[in-house]
This record gives sequence, C-alpha cells and structure tokens, in this order.
Amino acid sequence: MPLKKLPFEKVSVLLKDHLSTEEDAKTAALIRELQQARVRGYLTRKELEKVCRWKSARAIHLIKHNSSARVRTATQLALATRNEQRRLEALRTLDGVSVSMASAILTLLDPSRYGVIDIRVWQLLYALGEVTKKSSGVGFNFKNWYQFLMKLRYFAKKLSVSARDIERTLFFAHQANQRGTLYPQARKSTRSKRTNTPFSSRTARYKN
Repeated sequence: MPLKKLPFEKVSVLLKDHLSTEEDAKTAALIRELQQARVRGYLTRKELEKVCRWKSARAIHLIKHNSSARVRTATQLALATRNEQRRLEALRTLDGVSVSMASAILTLLDPSRYGVIDIRVWQLLYALGEVTKKSSGVGFNFKNWYQFLMKLRYFAKKLSVSARDIERTLFFAHQANQRGTLYPQARKSTRSKRTNTPFSSRTARYKN
C-alpha cells in the first residue's frame, strides 16, 4: 500500500484536525447544474458525459456507447428507488459505469448523502482499520460500496457535515501521505487526475 506511516491512528482524529468543508468551484458548479436532473428524475446523456469527464475521462468512450434513452431509463430507475443496491445496479447497467463511477454520479446528485469511492479513500480506511478487505483499493462490489457509504454517513452525522465532506477529507489525507506511485504498473497518463493540493489547505481544488 503506497502510504507513509500515518500521523493519526483513527479517522475521528483525522477528521477533527483536517476536516475539509469547502468544495472546489468547478465541482460545486457541476453539482448545482445537476440539481435539474434530480428535479426531473433522470440524467441526460450529456449530463452523464459531464460526470464521466469529472470522475475519469478515460471511460468516456464507453459512456458514449449508451443511447439517450438508455441513460434516461437507467438513471430514472436509480433515482426512483430508495434501495441502495437497486440504485447501484441500475446505474451499472450503463456502459462505462463501474462502482466508482456510479458513486460519482450519486455524489454529484446528492453530496449530502454520498461520496466517491476510489483507491485513495479505501486505502486510507484500510490503513486505519475501518475496512478489512481489498487493501489495494480496487475491484469494488456493492458490499464494499455500501460499507464505505455507511462509514461516510456515520461520520457525517457525527460532525454535522456532508458525506462528501468526509470523503474529500479522506482523499486529501491519502494524497498528503502517499508514498511512491498510486498505480505502480500504470503509465503516467492513467494516474489519478485530482490536483496535488497540500493537505493543510481546506480551500483547495478537488476533482475526482
């Protein structure tokens, strides 16, 4: 796991000292734009492509395989149900939508209740003993995502912040304590696109 010895032993200590509550301006603008999708009850193909470019532009060629009707049907099903597993499964019927991408869609639509699951946040939770499987932080399934979601919501409720705030803080913490490359076998062009921002800065730009 590409992490240094962490300067904190518990997530609660990390959050107490380094909680990030300010969203990146471009991300905040996209969240506001997607409020229209929540009102209408589904995403358009163009909106899905915007989410993809925000999360991981590498998947855009797959995302573009989806027709407008298919995007509408899948996202409408996801937004209509209150069952988290059915919500995730509906989104994953779309080409290019992995568990991580689905979590990004939900985060941008409702940051108060969702956060993006990715290699950084999972590795950090593993290092701090909050999760015990998949130390590499890849290959997520529903159970992993749901466990992650419950962790976010627990700490969010405890601190009266959004789930997104908790996720963002975890990301920054991993970034600040990373050792070596995140993906040892990956080329430079396929590494995380998030900005290299000092952990101490709570107003830093942040992008998945």
